[in-house]
Amino acid sequence: MMQFKPWAITAIIAIVGVQWACVSHEAGAGYSGDTTRKDTMTYKIQKTEEEWKQLLGDESYRVLRLKGTERPFTSEFETHWEAGTYVCKGCGQELFTSDTKFDAGCGWPSFYQAMDKTKVKEILDNSHGMQRVEVVCSACGGHLGHVFNDGYGQPTGLRYCINGVSLGFRKKP
Repeated sequence: MMQFKPWAITAIIAIVGVQWACVSHEAGAGYSGDTTRKDTMTYKIQKTEEEWKQLLGDESYRVLRLKGTERPFTSEFETHWEAGTYVCKGCGQELFTSDTKFDAGCGWPSFYQAMDKTKVKEILDNSHGMQRVEVVCSACGGHLGHVFNDGYGQPTGLRYCINGVSLGFRKKP
């Protein structure tokens, strides 16, 4: 029988826990494991689920409307450094500027602040046995990602960890 050192078991548990937390929405699960949106806020931009599906395509729909998470290091915007504005893929609302984007090494586009606090809504997320803060577009309610207070070395100390498939980009003229 193979024996592990106590520190090795702790390391394995930590690694598995981090992997689970990062991709736990992989199947498009919403809060409590279902695929329905639980927020009750009414958003300025309203569409039927069929309209959202046609507009967004499968992957963006899964993330924006079903609160999914794209796989790390797969977004075109994770290593995108052009000057411009990142917008909500669902409705086009401006969300983040390239000036606030930084390389957090986490596999998703990261920003240290939203363009304007009114552009995003932060919602307490107690899903998957942890407490986080979800970030949604304030205009359409699309799930963007989460915000964490581990933006070390950044002016705000925050890291808006955003799914690239939730974003569009407008190049600075």
